[in-house]
Amino acid sequence: MAASVFASALYGGLFPAGEVGRLWSDAAEVRAMLLVEGALARAQGNAGVIPEISGAFIHRSAMEVQIDPAGLAQATGRNGVAVPALVAAFRKAMEAPDHAQYVHWGATSQDIIDTGLMLRLRQTLAVMEDRLRFALRALGDVAARHADLPMAARTYGQVATPTSFGAVAAQWGAPLADAVEGLPQVQARALFVSLSGAAGTSSALGPQASEVRAAVAEALKLGDPGRSWHTDRAPILRIAAWMAEVVAALAAMGASQVALAASEVGELRLPGAGGSSTMPQKQNPVAPSVLAALNHQMGGLMASLQAAGAHQHQRDGAAWFTEWMVLPQIALTCAAAIETACAVLDGLQPVSERMAENLGGAGVIHAEALSFALAASMPRPEAQAATKALVADAVAAGQPLEAVARTAHPGLPDDLFDARAQMGDAPAAARAFAARVDGL
Repeated sequence: MAASVFASALYGGLFPAGEVGRLWSDAAEVRAMLLVEGALARAQGNAGVIPEISGAFIHRSAMEVQIDPAGLAQATGRNGVAVPALVAAFRKAMEAPDHAQYVHWGATSQDIIDTGLMLRLRQTLAVMEDRLRFALRALGDVAARHADLPMAARTYGQVATPTSFGAVAAQWGAPLADAVEGLPQVQARALFVSLSGAAGTSSALGPQASEVRAAVAEALKLGDPGRSWHTDRAPILRIAAWMAEVVAALAAMGASQVALAASEVGELRLPGAGGSSTMPQKQNPVAPSVLAALNHQMGGLMASLQAAGAHQHQRDGAAWFTEWMVLPQIALTCAAAIETACAVLDGLQPVSERMAENLGGAGVIHAEALSFALAASMPRPEAQAATKALVADAVAAGQPLEAVARTAHPGLPDDLFDARAQMGDAPAAARAFAARVDGL
């Protein structure tokens, strides 16, 4: 098995990261860091910190030069960071020593690495938002089309009261809509430029450090934090927490889909269900199971990232390295969950006949409504006790609850045992969610 399922030729189709996958490669990291070096040089040239012509030359070169990450590996292993080797390779590739000497002027490796990371995180979040909107549109369509389709709600895995499949889709989608709506705030509080020099004091950047930092932020379309955040990993944690929130919501959807597609339930037909190597009848809920598995992984990754968020002094190698190991996996875990959800929602089909069958049976799903109907003529505790007794009698006699209840209590409302009359605000909730999605 490959070290990462996301980069595996064998398992990549099971855990597809989509467009996000290309953003978490060595080549993408090197490209992002070069863009930061170029933006820094141009800002410093414009501010007169370095010769303007050198700043312009470095900026242009950063967009044109190609550097092989493999050529940086040996020095990176020795230095613990890739930037020294990258700067050396960049200067050599420029073939202009008079200008090349101004590359990386006053910055530190963490400035370049963290700012480059933010460029990739911004692109990652943009792709995730686009794909989440696709998933939400699919869920909104399901909610609108099936707002009035009755089915059994379940609590603790047990039949509870009637709901609608549209309301269930709305329940799956609401936290995803919250995530999309909340993303701009996360981006505003996390996507920062980093430019603070060796120990966060900007000492080598000169008196124009704040001006240059603001200019770099503007050039790269990142936020200017107005301070050093070398050891403040809250921006990273905010972004990761948003991704974990999305994965948890999708895993909840996946868990319900696994249960609804179970042989003995059969209320949901999944697109592209998986087969067995030996049992021809199997239609395995592979994609929803992937959603649950990704959430299992996310829990461990988030615990590691949280621990790595505590840096000592002005830089902490061990904590920083830990972040490098887990943050890409967090991003790819979220991307794979979103891609998997998009696939499973594109063709999701409720099985209305089985939903109706599961609503029927002994009719015990109507027990709560019956207890409230009886409470109109007796105290509520007595009504509940009477209902429990009627349910037990119906089960023991193998008769529908309605028949037993109407025999014992003539005059019950005509629609009391009609699931469509007991869905409460489920249809309205489904339509409200669909309208919300249309407005996103």
